[in-house]
Amino acid sequence: MIAKISPCDIIFLTITLGGFYMQYRIEHDTMGEVKVPSHHLWGAQTQRSFENFAIGIEKMPSEIIKAFGILKKAAAIANHDLQKLDDQRFSYICTACDEIISGELANEFPLAVWQTGSGTQSNMNVNEVIAHRANQLAEETLIQPNDHANMSQSSNDTFPTAMHIAAVTEIEDQLLPAIDKLINTFLRLEEENQGIVKSGRTHLQDATPIAFSQEISGWRSSLERDKELIRMSLQPLRELALGATAVGTGLNAPAGFDQAVARAVSVLTGKEFITARNKFHALTSKDELVFSHGALKALACDLLKIANDIRFLASGPRCGLGEIFIPENEPGSSIMPGKVNPTQCEAVTMVAIQVMGNDTTIGIGASQGNFELNVFMPVIIYNFLQSVRLLSDVILSFEKNCCRGIRANKDKMQDNLHRSLMLVTCLNPYIGYENAAKTAKLAYKENISLKEACVQLGFLSEEKFDEVFLPEKMI
Repeated sequence: MIAKISPCDIIFLTITLGGFYMQYRIEHDTMGEVKVPSHHLWGAQTQRSFENFAIGIEKMPSEIIKAFGILKKAAAIANHDLQKLDDQRFSYICTACDEIISGELANEFPLAVWQTGSGTQSNMNVNEVIAHRANQLAEETLIQPNDHANMSQSSNDTFPTAMHIAAVTEIEDQLLPAIDKLINTFLRLEEENQGIVKSGRTHLQDATPIAFSQEISGWRSSLERDKELIRMSLQPLRELALGATAVGTGLNAPAGFDQAVARAVSVLTGKEFITARNKFHALTSKDELVFSHGALKALACDLLKIANDIRFLASGPRCGLGEIFIPENEPGSSIMPGKVNPTQCEAVTMVAIQVMGNDTTIGIGASQGNFELNVFMPVIIYNFLQSVRLLSDVILSFEKNCCRGIRANKDKMQDNLHRSLMLVTCLNPYIGYENAAKTAKLAYKENISLKEACVQLGFLSEEKFDEVFLPEKMI
């Protein structure tokens, strides 16, 4: 978006850069004057941060910017209700916030994640954009970034508030629906594969039989439990730091502001938020995010396990297990014609280990809440939101491009089942554990069937063996 220049922006500089003309306006802060590109809405403090922290390509997540738009509007509502903010300024601030929330002003937030650990510069970036845009709308200078957009607030309580709003919103609106979609697909696969019995496996070795539907139910139940854990982790995140201001004392915030702003955030988001019970804890501790991301890591662990199960079961097509068919999405090799790889499974496993790495970063960052403030907040929320985004996206991709099309290879399952030496377990009640072990070892050594080995050893007659050896009834 190319921002319009308000009548109050009267000082411009035109600089020639490689044949191109760049216009700047002069902004100032407490440190002096700064040149700001005239087509942008930010001010001096944003520009200083943009120039001083040219680090990496990671920018403040859009989810945080949207959350800031919500909390700034909520703060304006609370200040207006408490008669701190007049009608005119309130109206223009709210309109500017609505444009931030909708994404219309997305190009006005250029700052790196690798900035001050309190997120002060991003808070001021939002304040400056709100003020400049509000003044454009008013066609006069009415709103000041610190005095009006940041009224009753501090960077130290706005940034953790934005973190919680963004975390709750993205989990509820993106991740949980994605999990539900995959759960429903597994429920369908359970129904479709009733009655199919296959070899179980423990330690990557043959084990006693299991129904394929039972195996799928384990995957489904893992996701259901992960969803339950994630939901449990959301409640602490509903507590907002707003009203704490700089160190938790609430200095410069009017009485009742914290309660009023939490109510306003709840109305604006349609989600439940409350003011933090202890504001000193809200500023310095990030334990809620650590706890919630732990639930995300649990989901990542289960997804990695499920993806590995599926790609191992689909291995082959001739020299592997080959017990299931998965959709063929794209050619698998640049040199081996006809090869098809479990690409969706591999994407899931890569996302899973990224989430595990993010968990380490979040844990270390959260441990650094020295005295009255944690100063690792940008990197904590960057990693948290990346985990939510990656998990949401990969689950949807996994469901659509892999799990939805899983089909049992019944013949291969049947063949593997009846070749398994661990079927000998069903003979334990009739010939004893040691004799059953002897039977299995002889069958393996001489490459004969369990029946042949059992009869050869004189443990059971052929008739009795057929009577008790029923793999399909071992599940």
